[in-house]
Amino acid sequence: LHSFLLPITLFLIIGLTACGGQKPTDSKSADSGSSSKNSDSNLTFFNVDLEQADEVGRPVWRVRANHAKYTKEKQIGQAENPYAELYQDGKVVYQVKADVADIDQDGKQLLLKGKIIATDPRNGIVLQGNELEWRPKEDLLIVRNQLNGTHQQLQAVAQEARVKTREQRIDFSGGVIANSVDPQVQMRTEHLIWQIKQDKLIADRPVQFDRYKDNLVSDRGRGDSAEFNLKTKIASLNKNAQVELLDPPIQIASNSMTWNLNAESINTNAPVRVFHRAENVLVTANKAQMKIAQKTVYLTGNVNAIGQRRQAIKSNILTWYLENKLIEAQGNVVYRQVDPPLTFNGDKAVGNLQTENIAVTGGNTSGGRVVTEIIP
Repeated sequence: LHSFLLPITLFLIIGLTACGGQKPTDSKSADSGSSSKNSDSNLTFFNVDLEQADEVGRPVWRVRANHAKYTKEKQIGQAENPYAELYQDGKVVYQVKADVADIDQDGKQLLLKGKIIATDPRNGIVLQGNELEWRPKEDLLIVRNQLNGTHQQLQAVAQEARVKTREQRIDFSGGVIANSVDPQVQMRTEHLIWQIKQDKLIADRPVQFDRYKDNLVSDRGRGDSAEFNLKTKIASLNKNAQVELLDPPIQIASNSMTWNLNAESINTNAPVRVFHRAENVLVTANKAQMKIAQKTVYLTGNVNAIGQRRQAIKSNILTWYLENKLIEAQGNVVYRQVDPPLTFNGDKAVGNLQTENIAVTGGNTSGGRVVTEIIP
């Protein structure tokens, strides 16, 4: 019994009973140790408090239970239907309910099993699962096996969550599905970091975004890595990044883009491809901005637009009005079409690329002239 109580302090509120069928007063049976039935020296306690302290005497956990068992040879204490408080630096960081608690004799970790409900009183995060492990010296709380996390900002399911209580950081891993409430966005990845104080979600693996409106998917995004700010509602997608819109039916691809879900805008500062799926028009440029609500795309730097019949327009700047199927190109404009084969050079072009109805003007840099080349 003494080996179990150190370093764990055990308070017996009502009493204890030997589980081997012997009365506590029967010293001959208790001391003989010859009976195979009692070889494990099982003990049962009622209404118990278990406490573990650190080197300076501050608690690292407290467990309360109506019923607890102790096996001397296995050096394990087991409490049924426990309520636990987990401490870091002397302060409660999680309050936990479970079916069973296993306490290691050396006091280095606490293991809870079965229908875990762990609540962080500092921020209201609730983690549910079937197994919880508390390693106070590592500042690490692990909840696994059918993990479900809930908060006013976020809901998440995964195989495991690792919580750094001092940093207030949670690492979700294994089939992670995270849903933000406002706006309604779902993220799917294999590893997701939640920096709680900074209101940030960081995916360092390939990730997919689904944006919902009226419970239906309106837009989709993906990237090899991403960061989503829960406060500003801005998603930063990196490397092989792509956003697909349903209305208008546009696909934007780049290695770096920011997607502002509140402002409904997409910005890229890296080479970008914009593809209109319905009209089969592809535009590339050095960077772009799209205003989703206005259905307008602004492209700058080495702009090259190609239509379905290989008609093309190059320029320094291009504004694409998707609703009106209208483009405005400015700066070193070159327009080419295949049938009939001809080329226009000027400073400005306005028109519909799909219908090949383009008006090219000269402007100041070419003396107000348009150069036309007809290829026989």
